[in-house]
Amino acid sequence: MMKWNVKRSVIWMLVLALGLSLAGGCAREEAKTKAEAGSGKTAKYVFLFIGDGMGLPQRAASAAYIGKKLAIDAMPAQGITTTFANNRFITGSAASATALATGVKTNINYIGVDPNFKPVKTVAELAKEQGKKVGIVSSVSVDHATPAAFYAHVKTRKMYHEIDHALADSGFDFFAGGGLKDPTGKKSKAPLGDALKKAEHNGYKVVTDKQAFMALKPGDGKILAWNNWLQDDQALPYVMDMTADDITLPEFTAKAIEMLDNDKGFFLMVEGGKIDWACHANDAAASIRNTLSFDDSVKQALAFYDKHPGETLIVVTGDHECGGLTLGFAGTHYESYYNVLGGQKVSFQKFTDEILKDFKAKGGSFEDMKPVIAAQFGLKFEGDPKADHMVLADFEVKELENAFNRSMSGDKIQGGDYLLYGEYDPLSVTLTHLLNGKAGLGWTSYKHTGVPVSTSAIGVGSEAFNGSYDNVDVALRMMSAMGIDPKPHYASATGAQVAAN
Repeated sequence: MMKWNVKRSVIWMLVLALGLSLAGGCAREEAKTKAEAGSGKTAKYVFLFIGDGMGLPQRAASAAYIGKKLAIDAMPAQGITTTFANNRFITGSAASATALATGVKTNINYIGVDPNFKPVKTVAELAKEQGKKVGIVSSVSVDHATPAAFYAHVKTRKMYHEIDHALADSGFDFFAGGGLKDPTGKKSKAPLGDALKKAEHNGYKVVTDKQAFMALKPGDGKILAWNNWLQDDQALPYVMDMTADDITLPEFTAKAIEMLDNDKGFFLMVEGGKIDWACHANDAAASIRNTLSFDDSVKQALAFYDKHPGETLIVVTGDHECGGLTLGFAGTHYESYYNVLGGQKVSFQKFTDEILKDFKAKGGSFEDMKPVIAAQFGLKFEGDPKADHMVLADFEVKELENAFNRSMSGDKIQGGDYLLYGEYDPLSVTLTHLLNGKAGLGWTSYKHTGVPVSTSAIGVGSEAFNGSYDNVDVALRMMSAMGIDPKPHYASATGAQVAAN
């Protein structure tokens, strides 16, 4: 009887394995069919989603946090992409975005130009030449490095005023997300006049109210829109700090699709910029929630793809990894507790700019700060650390107290302190580090790293995005899918707006 049960169990296991294999094969075949939909055609509708700072660990941590695959990870085409710049192994957003936009390697901080400052046309500009409508959306300022690389050609990403004028002159149909950093030229060596007024003169309707934004219709013409509350440096608030009055990245994306849809097609670039900013500060909870919002934005494009599978290409990538996020921490050995990140109620930014600022104004001791920490980060000061994972050990409390004293004294971060706190508030960084450690996450840097990123794709020409390749190939393969000669397209000296001040 015992032998029969064992034999029967083995048979059932084989049957189950065969069934799972067949099911998996069907799923893969269905995915392949979708990926090759419209094979041999050119893509009429093209989406490029860039998760700034979103490397392999950011995607994996976000999926682990919600306990299921991200939409971007379920796409049929999956590749690994190197990100190095022309003059540095660890890239920056300007050089990387220029590579993704033009197919040309360039130097750190260069926007839309090659290493010799020669302007190169972007896939967005080439799409416009095809008669397509073009949209640019970002959760940071729309003149920041990544969005700027699709419409500007300047010597450095810091030339925000010149970039703002390039935006106004671009002729693109839809800009939305964050605001403009220097439209009037306060930081420029040679101001060109008010770029916002120029944009309005060139036919852009400026919208900053959510109700007015959501009411926009395709007949309203060219749009320049941003959220009413720009939390930091003209960027959208972190997702975890938003209220119902804020416009989310998925809402900006959905409206962009509605406004751009037309018979000749469109190109839309959407950047999840604050994934990177959260990682610079080593705030895993903020990074994950912004990554999930970015994934929700991609779902808007996937819904459009479902209606136009033979005409649409969606590509999702990252420009680089940021923070050196590791999915493992010595303090938790081989265990992970991503659920504890749900105890964090605000981003490091809101904690620093609002909660800690108010606390400093009123004055108070570390004992007074303890209940604030417990409420905002879920960390506990009472109990047994061995029985409750969220209870702080004595050495952790001491670490927090030291950071609290540094924050309250207003000391500037300098020298060796950088390795502890980066350029951020000591208490804020220490809190996120402790919480991340309890989740089983670690960080190696406050800067970008050189590890490859994931690239995912679905739709017309998406099979080209399987495998291993460099970031310049993302642009070249998109060009090919769009029916454009896959090579760098240099702009004429008179046709490009290149500034060198």
